[in-house]
Amino acid sequence: MKTKRVAHDFPVVCVGGSAGGLDAYTRLLGQLPADMGVAIVIVNHLRTVATLLHEILPRHTTMPVELITEKLLIEPNHVFIIPEQRDLHVLDGEFRLKPISKPRGWPDVITIFLRSLTQNWDGKLVAVIVSGYDGDGAAALCGIKEVGGITIAQKPDTAGQPDMPESAIESGCIDFILSPEKIAQKIISIAQAE
Repeated sequence: MKTKRVAHDFPVVCVGGSAGGLDAYTRLLGQLPADMGVAIVIVNHLRTVATLLHEILPRHTTMPVELITEKLLIEPNHVFIIPEQRDLHVLDGEFRLKPISKPRGWPDVITIFLRSLTQNWDGKLVAVIVSGYDGDGAAALCGIKEVGGITIAQKPDTAGQPDMPESAIESGCIDFILSPEKIAQKIISIAQAE
């Protein structure tokens, strides 16, 4: 159990995806330096299948990659992965896990996490929606912008499954539409502007 406390004012980048997301995550992480001073949270919406992202993604980044556990401290220069069958929240600079609130149909774990960030995080927020089915995350994007955050959608023709980026774009609240590599460049420039 980590006891050190860090300020809750560094940027959090939520990367939300689903089907085809692994390609986007690896292309994105491979372009990011390990010392940008941001926390990367990958919210991949899985209902029943155990995630393997915390085993796969360390091959693509030198940042520590951790599967989120209850009350895990949010730290910069880390990649955090949502576990399956959980809704993810933020409180007092820590992750909080709850049983998934929508066990049937398309989950809305990205939307839930983004809304929690807008209410409970002091630092800059960046919401990135990449490849996936359905439209998880789109409903929270305007709220991210309202608190001064930045919203990015993967360019649909670079996504294995364009539904989620297209839904995000249709929300009318997307700032940038970019390939995973260009998303990485944008995150770096946002981090440097802090």
